[in-house]
Amino acid sequence: MADNVASRERQYVGFWMRVFASIIDTLILVVVIGVIAVGVYGVQYVRLSSEGKTVMFDLLVQGLLPALAVIVFWRYRGATPGKMLISAKIVDAETFGTPSTGKLVGRYFAYIVSMVPIFLGFLWIAFDKRKQGWHDKLAGTVVIYGEDD
Repeated sequence: MADNVASRERQYVGFWMRVFASIIDTLILVVVIGVIAVGVYGVQYVRLSSEGKTVMFDLLVQGLLPALAVIVFWRYRGATPGKMLISAKIVDAETFGTPSTGKLVGRYFAYIVSMVPIFLGFLWIAFDKRKQGWHDKLAGTVVIYGEDD
C-alpha cells in the first residue's frame, strides 16, 4: 500500500484554498481567545487592553497559545482545522512524509519572512509550481491534498 501512495501524483493546495483555510483558523482562534479573555477579564477586556493592563495575558494568550496550538496541530494532525476542512496536509517537500518537529517550528517562525514584505511570501503560493510559500521553501515543506490516515 505504501508503494501505491508513494507512486501517486501529488496535488498541491493552491493559494485561494489556503487563504480559505487560514480564514477558518483565524476565526477559530478569535473565538477561543475571546472566550478566554472574557473569562479572565470579563466584558471590560477591550478597555483594559487599550489601557495596557493586559500585556502579559496578551503575550501568552494571543502570542504563545496560537503558536503552540498551530505547531501541535501540524505535528499530530498534519494540518490546522482549516486545512483539515479542505483535506490538506503539510508534508516534507522531499519525502512527502511527516515533517520533523524542528521543520514545523521553523515553518511557523518562517511565516515572519513571508509576511514582512507586504505578504509577498504568501502571495508566492499563487505562482510557484509546487504552491510553496516562502515559509514552505525555508522549512522544506509542501501542502498537498491527502486522505485521512
